[in-house]
Amino acid sequence: MTTFPRATFPRSTVLGYPRIGPRRELKRALESYWDGGISRAELLEIGRSLRADTWRRLAGRGLAGPPSGTFSLYDHVLDTAVRFGATPARYQGEDAYFAMARGTDGVKPLRMTKWFDTNYHYIVPEIGESSAFRLADGALDEIREARALGYETRPVILGPVTLLLLSEASAGAPAAFRPLDRLDDLLAEYQKLLAAYAAEGVAWVQLDEPALAADRSAAELAAVRRAYERLGGAAERPALFVASYFGGLGEALGVLADSPVEAVGVDLVRAPDQDLRPLRGKTVVAGVVSGRDVWRTDVDGALARLRAAEEMAGGDVAVSTSCSLLHVPYDLDMETDLDPALKARLAFADQKVGEVVALARLLEEGAVPTTRPAPERTIVRLEWDRRAPYARRAAAQAAHLRLPPLPTTTTGSFPQTGELRKARAALDQQDDTAHDTAQDTDLQSTGRQDSARLAYERLVEQEIERVIRLQERLGIDVLVHGEPERDDMVRYFAEHLEGFALTRHGWVQSYGSRCTRPPILYGDVKRPAPITVRWITYAQRLTDRPVKGMLTGPVTIVAWSFVRRDIALPEVVRQVADAVREEVADLESAGVSVIQVDEPALRELLPLRADDQPDYLDWAVGAYRHATAGAADPTQIHTHLCYSDAAQIMSAVDALDADVTSIECARSGGRVLSAAGGFERGLGPGVYDIHSPRIPATDEITGLLSEILASLPHDRVWVNPDCGLKTRTYAQVEAALTALVAAAKTARAAI
Repeated sequence: MTTFPRATFPRSTVLGYPRIGPRRELKRALESYWDGGISRAELLEIGRSLRADTWRRLAGRGLAGPPSGTFSLYDHVLDTAVRFGATPARYQGEDAYFAMARGTDGVKPLRMTKWFDTNYHYIVPEIGESSAFRLADGALDEIREARALGYETRPVILGPVTLLLLSEASAGAPAAFRPLDRLDDLLAEYQKLLAAYAAEGVAWVQLDEPALAADRSAAELAAVRRAYERLGGAAERPALFVASYFGGLGEALGVLADSPVEAVGVDLVRAPDQDLRPLRGKTVVAGVVSGRDVWRTDVDGALARLRAAEEMAGGDVAVSTSCSLLHVPYDLDMETDLDPALKARLAFADQKVGEVVALARLLEEGAVPTTRPAPERTIVRLEWDRRAPYARRAAAQAAHLRLPPLPTTTTGSFPQTGELRKARAALDQQDDTAHDTAQDTDLQSTGRQDSARLAYERLVEQEIERVIRLQERLGIDVLVHGEPERDDMVRYFAEHLEGFALTRHGWVQSYGSRCTRPPILYGDVKRPAPITVRWITYAQRLTDRPVKGMLTGPVTIVAWSFVRRDIALPEVVRQVADAVREEVADLESAGVSVIQVDEPALRELLPLRADDQPDYLDWAVGAYRHATAGAADPTQIHTHLCYSDAAQIMSAVDALDADVTSIECARSGGRVLSAAGGFERGLGPGVYDIHSPRIPATDEITGLLSEILASLPHDRVWVNPDCGLKTRTYAQVEAALTALVAAAKTARAAI
């Protein structure tokens, strides 16, 4: 038997760190590997280099307890499933990992959905009664890798309860089966892993259980108790640190307090008032530096929480981030264009590590807060705006648009060519150069700028015409302009609205190789001028078919930005809703008859605790209705939701009062249909999974469309992809949309 004395938990740590690389090195490596540009060995070497850079950065900031195991080539949930052999047998071969994430020509990928209430997407494991759990080789690789570089790290792994709660039952499993039923079998493999860590001399292991921040049933809490009594009771193991985040632990806190684990992580940013007295005798890892935003930490407020935690828990307190820093950019020092006054208020991942270290030092020195935190602002409730009854609107729209049964459309974006991206980047660079030098007053320099902008705009117009002609040729009924002028659906609007700042290197991983640069919403939001009218009306002049105006909804713009904290979130969303309402009115005045206002983040922001959800849905739905309710009866309002288990809030989606809702369905195997039976308006359950490179055959789409028509009346059904087509190639898009239109025609003939 191998045992080690329990080491003291380090005074400063983080729960995780970004993994895409400061300049998106992982994104480029992945896409090059998928395209055949680099070998698997080269991809793995880039991963090793990124991990080494992470440990160097953390050590350089003085962090006492750096983690390992937080890097991933695609997704940490998928990594955990693979580590314990929880993978379906249909995925085989060297690239089975990426097949599960992205699919292949012959095999669909696993379902993908949002990681709790964040904009990160995880791959949903499939577990059945006969899933053969088996600890994979290589569990100690990163520990040894870090030691070879001189770093002693704490391995991080998703906890067994959260892994099973986030999984779904394999096809063919009995109706009563739940993945959590396999807990005891899975725990046996976790015990093997802990024994391997102990034999390697690992002092602490971190088991992440964010699912405990949501409502949990008595049976689920009993599973938590059983899991940590068993793991904590094992003789051969390191000290156990169970970390939860995204909210308070609630009843699970008492369960962990009664278990033999040595340390418990608590999110004191989202839930600062948790009663930590039951944790006396354990180390409390206090998450007082936010891992979810880019604002500097209020030192006095954080110190006050740390001192309260010491008093309640008996003094053994370590300082940490509230969650992994996966959700924030790398380094504020890379941003040379931000206003200095705003920059002084910000902290990215590296700066937050510095804050953790500084707070640990202050705690050690006995510092106390000198000011009291500001009181919370009162939220003002507003009545929902209302349009005319749907039946009246539907009749007016049918007469005006004259669409066939099962109308076809897409959800907005089309592929962005390399030429277009290069032209936009060059224009941005030229604008920056002119802004940063004294030459911006020089007429010759200004003329070059104007000439470059005119050339870029002509390129955008050519791309719009290409997209319109392609859709006409394929037989799409309601067209889109393809959004060639936009690099991101939120960032584009942010750069045209007052109150937002944009970063140059503030990339955050959304899933796999997909990264975004969330805008920073720091002030009052106003719309100084129309944003989309020029490009939509240009597209509409090219065709007799209706072209959708494409807008991002107020909840999504706010959810996918880093948002100011000095006023209540509903007030911020209402300001954005005012701006969207003005844009809807201008599009309508310009003759646009179909306007799509997307809200893919509606489900994402849903609070994890049921008691908090009605209030959120009330103001979120109210903001959407405020943004769209000014439209006249013949104007058809569309919305779109994707990859966020929207089936859980279909009543709220219905309450948005959009005339047509497109919603992810293909990747999830039609899950949304079970909740859509009472939907009272137009609905387009997606029939093409755009996040996979595989092209669905016409028969496959026809089969899914048949399932849809068995659940919904045909006069309400639209036919569309799951999401926008920006991440695909034109060859993939043309093949998939050809199959989509053919399937729609077959279904029309059968009505």
